[in-house]
Amino acid sequence: MSSSNVPLVKPPALRPGDTVGLVAPASNVKRADLELGCDALQRAGYRPFYLDSILEQDLYFAGSLERRAHELEEMFVRDDVRAIICARGGYGANYLLKALDLEKIVTHPKIFVGYSDITTLLNYFTDAGGFVTFHGPMAGKDWAHENGVDVASWQAAASSMAPWDVLLNAGVTGLVEGEAEGVLYGGCLSILVASLGTPYEIKTEGKILFLEDLAAKPYQIDRMLMQLKLAGRLDNLRGIVFGEMLDCLQTANQGYTLQDVVARIVGDLGAPVAFGVKSGHVTSGNITLPFGVQAKLTVRSGQVALRILESAVHL
Repeated sequence: MSSSNVPLVKPPALRPGDTVGLVAPASNVKRADLELGCDALQRAGYRPFYLDSILEQDLYFAGSLERRAHELEEMFVRDDVRAIICARGGYGANYLLKALDLEKIVTHPKIFVGYSDITTLLNYFTDAGGFVTFHGPMAGKDWAHENGVDVASWQAAASSMAPWDVLLNAGVTGLVEGEAEGVLYGGCLSILVASLGTPYEIKTEGKILFLEDLAAKPYQIDRMLMQLKLAGRLDNLRGIVFGEMLDCLQTANQGYTLQDVVARIVGDLGAPVAFGVKSGHVTSGNITLPFGVQAKLTVRSGQVALRILESAVHL
C-alpha cells in the first residue's frame, strides 16, 4: 500500500507516435463511438490499439468480469502500449477491484485515463498501486466529439516535465477564499461516496479534493457531501475544486443555485473552494487533471487559479 508520505511513481511520458491502449473496464461501448475516438487519437499523433473483445457485452457490462480484468492487465504489461485510455465509464469498474492482479499493474506503471465510474480505478491505482493517474478524456466519449478534449491540459499532463497552470474555463468561480497546496485527488462524487465503508475507502487527508458528477439533483449532492462530512472525509482537506456539475438541477426555475447548496456544507472547513472546472462530465473541453501530484489552489476576490506544481510523468 502506498503512503501519503511517499511520492507516487510517475509513469513514462506520452510522445507523438506512441501506442495508446483502449480499454472498457465498465459498461459496453459502441463501435461507432470507439472508431470516432480512434480517428481523433490518430489525428493527435498517437496509434490507438484495442483488443477485439472490447466490443463484447454482458448485461450492461463490456463483457465478462474475466474479459475486462484480462484486457486491463494485458494493456499494462504490453511493452508496445505507452498509455491506457478508457473507452467509457458507465458502471462496473468496482467488480475489478478483487479481480485484478495488482502486482502486474504496479510493476508496469503507465498513464491511465478516465473519469465517471473509472474513478474507482483511478483511486485504487493511486492509493494501493502507488502511481499517478489521470482524470480526463475518454476515447468513446470526449475524443469522439469535436472540441471534446482540452488539448493544452492533455499535453501538459501526459507529456510535460514542467509545472503548469490549468487554463480554467469561463464560469469558474470561487466559493470560499484562501490558498492551499496539497495532492490533487478525487473524481466522481457518487463513486467516491460509494467507497466509504469498504477496504477501498478514499484517502482525503492533505488533499486538494476534486469533485464532479452528472445529473444529480442538488439535494442528492447535499446528501453525498454530508455523508463525506459525517464520515470525516472532509476533515483536514487542503482545498476543494468542484467540476462543472453538468445537469445537476432540481428544476429550471429553482430559487437557489448548486453553489449555494455546497457552500453551506463546505464553507466552514477552513479551506479554499472553487466551482466549475470542466473535468469529467462536461459540455466540452474536458480538462485532464493528474491525481497524486502536488497542486496549488488559490481563490482570491472570486478569481480562481489552479497550478500543478510538478510533472505528472517522467522521460
